[in-house]
Amino acid sequence: MYSLVKGTHDVILDEADRYTAVENVLTATAKLYGYREFRTPILEHTELFLRSVGNSSDIVRKEMYTFMDKSDRSITLRPEITAGTIRSIVNNKLLANQDFPLKAYYIGPNFRYERPQQGRYRQFNQFGVECVGVVGPERDAEVIILGYHQLDELGFENVTLKINTLGDEKSREDYKEALKQYFSEHLDEMCSDCKERFKLNILRILDCKVENDRKIIENAPKIIDYLTDEAKQYFETICKILDESEIPYVIDHDLVRGLDYYSGPVFEFHYTSKLGKNYGAIGAGGHYGKLVKEVGGPDVEGCGFAMGIERLVSVMTDDGIFDDFKAKMDVYLMPLSKDYYHAALCLANDLRSDGYVVEVCLENKGISQMFKKAERRNARYAGIIGETEILTNTIILKNLETKEQITVPLKSIIYTLEHLLKPEEESECCCGDDHEHECCCGDDDCCCEHNHEDDDCCCGHDHEHDDCCCGHNHEDDDCCCEHDGLDCDCCSNHSHDEHHQVWSHDDKDEECCCCGHKKDK
Repeated sequence: MYSLVKGTHDVILDEADRYTAVENVLTATAKLYGYREFRTPILEHTELFLRSVGNSSDIVRKEMYTFMDKSDRSITLRPEITAGTIRSIVNNKLLANQDFPLKAYYIGPNFRYERPQQGRYRQFNQFGVECVGVVGPERDAEVIILGYHQLDELGFENVTLKINTLGDEKSREDYKEALKQYFSEHLDEMCSDCKERFKLNILRILDCKVENDRKIIENAPKIIDYLTDEAKQYFETICKILDESEIPYVIDHDLVRGLDYYSGPVFEFHYTSKLGKNYGAIGAGGHYGKLVKEVGGPDVEGCGFAMGIERLVSVMTDDGIFDDFKAKMDVYLMPLSKDYYHAALCLANDLRSDGYVVEVCLENKGISQMFKKAERRNARYAGIIGETEILTNTIILKNLETKEQITVPLKSIIYTLEHLLKPEEESECCCGDDHEHECCCGDDDCCCEHNHEDDDCCCGHDHEHDDCCCGHNHEDDDCCCEHDGLDCDCCSNHSHDEHHQVWSHDDKDEECCCCGHKKDK
């Protein structure tokens, strides 16, 4: 038996359903903000990450999976997706052909050689967005609001937005000089990584997690004291927009992020559970001023963020956010004999074509065993098909929660399921309005332009009758949908008695029924 590679894991069954649920929410929310999907290769030339992520970052120095291919080229499994997305934008000349900003979102696997821990693996999946062509603080604020909106949609409460700014180029240069003077007096006391960061990019020292170093960092100069007036105003505008949007935040002057391409505003989303457990950052990002130019594009700026899917799913599971989430099956079909397998399969295909999640038991099981299988699959209804049902062209539907069951004609199964599986309070008119009556198109002065007091409904029914299962009112007459009565000769879709005419294919008269055939005299 083969074991997993250390730092990887299989995503299967319920966990895979949770991944999909999270990804669907993140994707749908990004589309609301005008973002479009990018899928870039897992393999990139190593130079891309050296130029963009930066030699001083821990990712480049310690965590990249890099190898020489058969043509002696240095190739790297991508450790993050921002650089590849920007490379794709530049390669495809999208900045020359589209109005700014260009909005991209992505989902996919990354690879980093780091110590595996809860929600963190050596192969992990990220969702992220990049907004390229940013010309003002409003775009940075919109990106931050998107991230906060997504976490809210996922069900996270107690999210703390931490935000800081690295200022403009002059702000950073002045600040780096101040940091060099300060840390040069403490460097001997600090870890080897900090000594390396001091040479490559001193801002990286602020991101050190070593406890002893943190005490020294606490007394280091703060970027706020070195911001130019322009950089300060830019940051204050972002904060003002967040205030107006009622997005709570904390200004963290030590926040720098771990990638060299960041400049200007940077931010992290931190989460504290309902029980008070601090999970730290569950998403982060920032503004980049030179990244596009670094990978060969024009001198334009951008901003973005990323969230680890494993991290989100782990925290949501741990904190009970997924407690009410289970993948549901609509109907589990239970043929009581092999003789009814074909009928069950045909019905399953019809239901699936209408969008219902259906499975058929094709194993020779007793009915009690089939009920257990249905419950294990979280089916809402069991559909029982036996000899009686085959002879009468019906099916028994049993609600597996309430244990109630009904016998339904097969010709009305779609209609029945629609109303059983869709709560009454969610039922809306097909025109988009919620009306007091149950017409499939609308009420008085409805946007479908029908008056249902003295005009026929667009579905072809008169609403001056009693209720029937189709949602229309019919006096003591049988409904023209699926009830007993004299079938229309021409279309077999309608039942007719004293309220209806009998139609045929004979062209003897000029009056026509709903199918277009003439009426018998």
